[in-house]
Parts: sequence; C-alpha cells; structure tokens
Amino acid sequence: MEGAHPLIMKRLAEINFDKNIGYGHDHYCEMAREKIARACKAPDARVHFLVGGTQTNAIVIDSILRHNEGVVSPNTGHICTHEAGAIEACGHKVLPMDCKEGKISAQALAQYLKEATSEDYGMEHVVEPRMVYISNPTEYGTIYTLSELYEIRKVCNKYNQMLYIDGARLGYALTAPDNDVTLPDLARLCDAFYIGGTKVGALFGEAVVVLNKDIKMSKGSIKNRGALLAKGWLLGLQFDTLFTDDLYLKIAKNGVDQAMRIRKAIEAKGYPIYLDSTTNQQFVVFEDSKVAELAKYVGFNFIEKVGANHSVVRFATSWATTDEQVDELLSHL
Repeated sequence: MEGAHPLIMKRLAEINFDKNIGYGHDHYCEMAREKIARACKAPDARVHFLVGGTQTNAIVIDSILRHNEGVVSPNTGHICTHEAGAIEACGHKVLPMDCKEGKISAQALAQYLKEATSEDYGMEHVVEPRMVYISNPTEYGTIYTLSELYEIRKVCNKYNQMLYIDGARLGYALTAPDNDVTLPDLARLCDAFYIGGTKVGALFGEAVVVLNKDIKMSKGSIKNRGALLAKGWLLGLQFDTLFTDDLYLKIAKNGVDQAMRIRKAIEAKGYPIYLDSTTNQQFVVFEDSKVAELAKYVGFNFIEKVGANHSVVRFATSWATTDEQVDELLSHL
C-alpha cells in the first residue's frame, strides 16, 4: 500500500536523467545480480528481474513444464486462488492438493505423487505432475522449517519433481522469530525461487533466482510473455539498494515486529488467534458486530465465516508500518 523505501526513492531520483541501456543489460542490474547471488552463496545462480508476482510465477512455471505437465500446489496457493488462471493460460494445469494452514507436508506430498505418477493411474491420459509449488511464507502467514523443506526436497527428488518457492513475502519469513531458513538454504534446496520486492520495500519488482541449469528461462522467454521491462535498470537499482547493507532483511523485520505487537495485544485482550502465524499477517476471530465496528476505522481483509456470528479477519503489516498505526489499531480493540 506504500510506495518504496526512502533510500530507493532517493537513488531513483539521483539517476533519473542518466542514460541507461534497457532490458536488464545495465550495470545496476548486474550489481544487483551479483549481490543476490552472493547473499545466496550461489555464484552460478541466474537472476532475473520481473515486475510482479503473477508474471513471475507464470513465466517460471512455463519455463519448466512441457505441455502435458502440471504443477502441484497447496489448494490455498496463490497460483490456485489469486492469479486469474495465469498458469492455465500458459497451457499448464495447476494440480491442487490439501494442505494445513497453507502448508503441505512431505508425507502428504509423497502420497499424492505416488498416486499421481502410478502406472495404474493411466499416465498417458492425464496431466503429469512435474513440479511442486509452495509459498514461504504461505498465504496464511505460516512458514516452512528447514527440516520440512529438506523432507519436501527429498520427495521431489524421489518423484523427479522441480521445487519452486513463491517468495512474494520472503523477507517476512526470513525475519520471523522462529525461522531457521536462510537464503543459502533456499538456494541449495530449490530449483528456483523468487525474492519479493513489491511487498518488501520496492516500488515494484521481484528477483527470480534460478539454480537448476535445466530450467530454460531467459530474457527471450520473459519477453515472449510480455514481461521484460524496457527500463530494466529501475528494477536493478531497487534490488541493488535492497541488497546493500542487509536493507532487505532490516526493513522486513519491522513488518514482523509490528505484527507481533498486534498479536500480543490481541491475545491479551482475549480475542482468539485463528492460526499460528509469526510473520506480517495475523488472522483473528471477531464477532461480526466487532468486525463492522472496526471497519469504520481500520483497513483489514475478511477471510471467512466461523460459525453463525463470527468471522476471521486478516491484519497485514509491512516494512513501513509505524508504531503510531499499530497504536491506533489497538485503541479500537
């Protein structure tokens, strides 16, 4: 809901009249790629900059799958619920599976893939799963532990699946108080993932980190889908700024810290927490009358009904959320 971190705005203004070569061939993009690869401890990683998450997911998935192949996703995953059929528009089916609080377990994934790849299943007649998509944090603010990701990777290896992580809010996962996953861990365990800038301090933009050499993602494939920004340096400069002096993680931590303030106060006031999120999204159960009252003063998302007279709502903080904004919310509780 905000623009961008002041350091990004300052640098954009400073180079506004500079002449830069387009389409990601500029030195700002090159510096950003080097810093991201270094942060991931993956010198051979290929880094691509795109404008938004939907384009990113569609192009990465399309770069991996053949026409008869699909992508396994939690049934709450963003590609299942909030991307207007972008994956299917590329000719690939999203294969939803049950999850718990936005997360899939390695055990459930193994059972799903065992059945879906069985010769008895009639593989020549159905869409064949070829990759696994998860979000970290999930759409419910929950995060995967390092051991959970290791187990999912093992299942992917067993069933010849690519593993791709949607990192639209990745900064808030990496700075969660109970997180034990790092960027180098993701680089070791994933075939590709992306670092979300749009939701974590950038004016716009996502950085795709491709680790598997078999993934045929290039500027040409991005251009083919209409997603190659002509003024590519606007993306490179933003990520160069975010990955200088750990700015990305420093500002993401503010979103988590403010969300934890909200959660602590809500619990103290006796409102039920709907699920255990330690990131910037907090889900709370209120009586419907309280929801209507809060809506007069506070912006939030309605998620779902719980019983006849209660609803789940979502409060989301960000890198830019202030103490004063949190104080105002808490005053209405």
